[in-house]
Amino acid sequence: MAGTASASPLPPWGNALAGATGAVLANAIVYPLDIVKTRLQVQVKRKKSDQEPLTTNDAHYTSSLDAIKRIFEDEGLMGLYSGINGSLLGVTSTNFAYFYWYSTIRSVYLSSQAIPKPPGTAMELSLGAAAGAVAQVFTIPVSVITTRQQTQPKGDKKGLLDTGREVVHSDDGWTGLWRGLKASLVLVVNPAITYGAYQRLRVFLFPGRANLRPWESFLLGAMSKALATIATQPLIVAKVGLQSRPPPARQGRPFRSFIEVMSYIIEHEGPLALFKGLAPQLTKGIIVQGLLMMTKERLEILFIILFAYLRRVRDSKLQQLANTAAVRAKEVMPIVAR
Repeated sequence: MAGTASASPLPPWGNALAGATGAVLANAIVYPLDIVKTRLQVQVKRKKSDQEPLTTNDAHYTSSLDAIKRIFEDEGLMGLYSGINGSLLGVTSTNFAYFYWYSTIRSVYLSSQAIPKPPGTAMELSLGAAAGAVAQVFTIPVSVITTRQQTQPKGDKKGLLDTGREVVHSDDGWTGLWRGLKASLVLVVNPAITYGAYQRLRVFLFPGRANLRPWESFLLGAMSKALATIATQPLIVAKVGLQSRPPPARQGRPFRSFIEVMSYIIEHEGPLALFKGLAPQLTKGIIVQGLLMMTKERLEILFIILFAYLRRVRDSKLQQLANTAAVRAKEVMPIVAR
């Protein structure tokens, strides 16, 4: 990413467009895994002594494959793509905002140095965290709505706008669209770790390389995302719990913090349950991140070529206008002289 940009820099919105496009393509391919990991993360195993269901959807999945099979049997193929419109909208807005602010903040940092040099690991993480925090504030409402859609039981499916109204008309009001913001702001360390690790692994494994082969970008993206996911999985599970409907056992009372969600999970399932859904989360994250960085590297090159072509066209037209103006000026000058 940085290497390509340094060879022929893209404007921040160019980096944002490349990143958002790659993210949409990657997430659309593996969307069923997103449904599975959300359902696994939000479910709490029901004990015989529990009188009310502990999760919105009373079905309990034993594994990722079991979840895919039962969702398909119960809701059909479209059940595996429930909420995809909102999800892709969220992916587009989040990644566009992230890459825009990441490119902007990184450019400002590099230009502020007397001798420009790549930022160290700590600074790379800080730049990524700052960009992620700004992006989350603007894009979390779509994430809240998508999580609600993904966990809606059969027979109670709603569209994007209707689900948004449901959130707004709940006890939280408009602020319900920003449920989980604190957890999301803490989770900015996830993309920060991801892209910081990507930059450092790139320097370590492929030193001096301006452009990477597709499989090299995929490998770096997968490795960096795996590290970030394992480190932040408990917070990811807590965030999903905050943004989904409150379970029947809580009699409509929503969770107020990610600490409360974690305590609820530990009380009913033990501390290891904070890592539930890790397999599909890792699988989805690795595939998406690998495809994202692979396609983003290619898209950046395409955009650089496109921008160079547009600049040549613009310069050519400006030159034509200048020549036309000069010819007309010469035609007018003798008349003025007379």
